[in-house]
Amino acid sequence: MGEREAVEVVLYTDGACSGNPGPGGWGFILEHPKTGKRVEGSGGSSRTTNNRMELLAIIRGLEQLKRPCRVRLVSDSKYALQGMTEWLPNWRRQGWKRREGKALKPLKNADLWQQISELMTRHRITVKHVPGHSGHPENERCDELAVAAAGTAIADGAPPDLDPNT
Repeated sequence: MGEREAVEVVLYTDGACSGNPGPGGWGFILEHPKTGKRVEGSGGSSRTTNNRMELLAIIRGLEQLKRPCRVRLVSDSKYALQGMTEWLPNWRRQGWKRREGKALKPLKNADLWQQISELMTRHRITVKHVPGHSGHPENERCDELAVAAAGTAIADGAPPDLDPNT
């Protein structure tokens, strides 16, 4: 993918959970800075974890892209961003397991990390951490989307989305 050919986008994401596990939601804003076009998305589950919702927000946002892009990912989740930038290569090498002492243990959220890994091969992604609930407009909007989706998931009886390794 040539630098000049790749479209540049910004993906803002957030996840929310009422209890951990509990009802949860995810939200994203995908923005094309050159045109100002923005797309929002959200969804939820009746029983999940905050980390799963953070990861699903990233996955669902990246899935919107129809061709390889340069993506600036902005999130308040240190777990998601550190996983993507530091931990993912080792998890992949270790068969989607994490090292605990000398032993390899099942990786929590391995199903979602595998999806993120695949999406990362299609796009050039840089990450930026923003503190949650600090007044960042897009992060606050993503939080609103996620919280609303969690409420809708409860009302609609959405199926649970729990980590198969827990």
